[in-house]
Amino acid sequence: MPTSSSPSSSPSRRAVVGTGVAGAATVLAGTALDGSAAAKADAAWKPDEDQTYTVPGLRRPVRITVDTWGVPHLFAADTGDLFQAQGFNIARDRLFQIDTWRRRGLGRFSEVLGADHVERDRAARLFLYRGDMDAEWAAYGPEARTAATRFAAGINAYVDWLDDHPEALPEEFRTLGYRPARWEPEDVVRIRTHAIGSNLTGEIARAKLLRLGGEDADRYYKKLEPEHTVRVPEGLDLDLIPDDVADVFHLATAEMEFAEGTMRTANPAKGLSAEAASLLRETVTGSNAWAVAPRRTATGRPILAGDPHRENHALPGNRYIVHLHAPGLNIIGAGEPWNPGVSMGHNGKIAFGLTNLPADQADLYVYDLDPDDPGRYRYRGGWERIRTVTEEIPVAGGGTRRAELAFTRHGPVIKVDEKNHKAYAVRTVWTEPGTSPYLGSLRFQRAADSREFVEAMRGWRTPGSNLVYADTKGDIGWVPGALFPKRKGEGYDGLLPVPGDGRYEWDGFHDNADLPRVRNPREGFIASANEYNFPSGAPVPSYEWTAADRKERIDKVLSRPGRTSLDDTVALQNDERSGTAARLLPFVVRLDSGDATTRRALKLLRGYDAVADKDSAATALFETWTTGFLYPAWAGAMLPGKAAEHLIALSLGADVRVMLDSFARPDDWFGEGGAKARDKLLLGTLAKAYAEVRAKLGEDEAKWRWGAMHFHVFVHPLGTPNTDPVERGGTFDTVRCSYYFFATYPYPEVVGPTFRMALDVGAWDNSRAINAPGQSGDRRSPHFTDLHGTWAKGGYFPLVYSEEAVEKNGGIRILLKP
Repeated sequence: MPTSSSPSSSPSRRAVVGTGVAGAATVLAGTALDGSAAAKADAAWKPDEDQTYTVPGLRRPVRITVDTWGVPHLFAADTGDLFQAQGFNIARDRLFQIDTWRRRGLGRFSEVLGADHVERDRAARLFLYRGDMDAEWAAYGPEARTAATRFAAGINAYVDWLDDHPEALPEEFRTLGYRPARWEPEDVVRIRTHAIGSNLTGEIARAKLLRLGGEDADRYYKKLEPEHTVRVPEGLDLDLIPDDVADVFHLATAEMEFAEGTMRTANPAKGLSAEAASLLRETVTGSNAWAVAPRRTATGRPILAGDPHRENHALPGNRYIVHLHAPGLNIIGAGEPWNPGVSMGHNGKIAFGLTNLPADQADLYVYDLDPDDPGRYRYRGGWERIRTVTEEIPVAGGGTRRAELAFTRHGPVIKVDEKNHKAYAVRTVWTEPGTSPYLGSLRFQRAADSREFVEAMRGWRTPGSNLVYADTKGDIGWVPGALFPKRKGEGYDGLLPVPGDGRYEWDGFHDNADLPRVRNPREGFIASANEYNFPSGAPVPSYEWTAADRKERIDKVLSRPGRTSLDDTVALQNDERSGTAARLLPFVVRLDSGDATTRRALKLLRGYDAVADKDSAATALFETWTTGFLYPAWAGAMLPGKAAEHLIALSLGADVRVMLDSFARPDDWFGEGGAKARDKLLLGTLAKAYAEVRAKLGEDEAKWRWGAMHFHVFVHPLGTPNTDPVERGGTFDTVRCSYYFFATYPYPEVVGPTFRMALDVGAWDNSRAINAPGQSGDRRSPHFTDLHGTWAKGGYFPLVYSEEAVEKNGGIRILLKP
């Protein structure tokens, strides 16, 4: 086993190298390795071999066994060493990913990539947590500060080790010409801009829709649950909200984009606007999770399944599986690479999976500025001064740029309209302690059973989440958690921007203890799929929920006679039956037409089983028709020109339930004789869709396939290497979820599951998981994309847990020594 020496602490070796994007070629030719040197370095570094590292700060040795599938199993003598080893290991496997996350979140890209990134850095700094750090640490539970401190120390130990072993430096740093940064423990918690659960972009989109189409235009946008009517808040002038009001917010929350030729956004859907990308993160995020009680399973043990749906085109993926073992803690599962701990998985006693609960955790405030002193805004009959903070942003090549950050009492100012004397600020729960996403999982990772788990969920704040659980005692259940405000003000519902003059305020927050929960339901199973699942009378975390298609499909399958097996579970995670197709087809298949092309389309759809399989010709037609032709035509029939154009532009996250409701009640939506107008709309768009598919796939229907039009590719931030494109089935409402971007052909899947788990509760070694395209973010690792083919086929690997199973399936062994 080769032994690596102790890392150096020389400051010069940790100095940042780089002169910005414009000077990248100079950097690469000078300080960084050139192509031949990079090739030699890659040849010299063998991440697939056993290693021993000396890690300052460890108290005792830590063993790491990386199994056949790239999952690291960490065995430590105490949890402090365990979290330090977790940090060291994630740096070993995903250093460029976590370094990029940190720089983006803290606003530290200019110091390595140049002045072009100053505005991005300024935007990010607006949303950093700036409150009391003692309260912040306490909000995550008693071991959070230690966990983050040791986690950051582990990352730093690996960064220091690289100073003495430059051949191991990931190629991205060599290509871009800078060094990975060292972390502070606070870096783990101060960053908020990777959170979900905000409807800020939705508020702005709705405001524009109402401005263009009138107040009643909201009924065409989204189905609100519970039933609710949107009204423009008193004092809000929709005409004065500028189209670019959220540009700074989008800049702060967007994935990193680099100049062409050096690094670019990891987004295969070219042409996706900043607004659409933000809506994608806010409204097209979903998940499935379910638990089955022992009396309904083939083994008499509970089963728990989970698969989060996030933007899924980045290489590496946004989840990382790890096994953490020390006295008092033995947990395995997936989490955010930059967080200590695990947010979904099991600890040997209880299993847990999560889905997004779309809690409304942000609002846009609109202020009247004092024309004689624009540094003041109107509040409660007087004027209040905008608070400013000046920060120096270091820039590669030397020097700094001064950035002025402005804040009202509600939050950071993202736009000033000098002409109309208006300012706009964002109020969000991100300013509250304990809202670093997913870190709240530290509270429940030691839970011994479901009761301890539910109690620990009282402290969960962000993102809004549904936690589904199952324990070895046989209990199953669901418990939600989210920090969302009590809004005070006439008509203040969080769905539109509001004046910031004091009439619309947050009056504290709802307590998770007041939210509904379910334990051991009589059905013998519980499922969550982002649907509206709060009973009447409960606090309302949001009015905007995902359609219940996935939930209804899961319930239907789990309700079948007989007992559920683990094989049934993974089959259900790959289920591609479309609820939208099942509801829409009855309106169209009974129709007829004198047009030959329309008749061919009708014939194909009459044979459609509503299963969006990649080999289905009918799916190719149905998805092209509904997404590209029917919905835009429907929007045009419902709303005047510019309002319809705006609604169509938002269609990536379109709520097709509204359109389907209009088809079911045509007179209420189309007017008298509405059924005739509906049928004309259906038939009038079919021929165009059929012609579109024929132009793309050829004349022979027998050769049409949805997978030929619908693909997925993992894109590396540098643009290469990428995975080969794979054909995909599914659509936005299937259990095996797939949101795709229609404006680019073939249609790239942009949201869906890359991590899935199916857990045999109590017989843990039987459990299965997948994490695409691979566990490692290092191109030289055998685990860079080794799971891609398995994932593409809907496959899994064994999620081994016992020490015996881990050693039996061990790939490489790593020893961390004090």
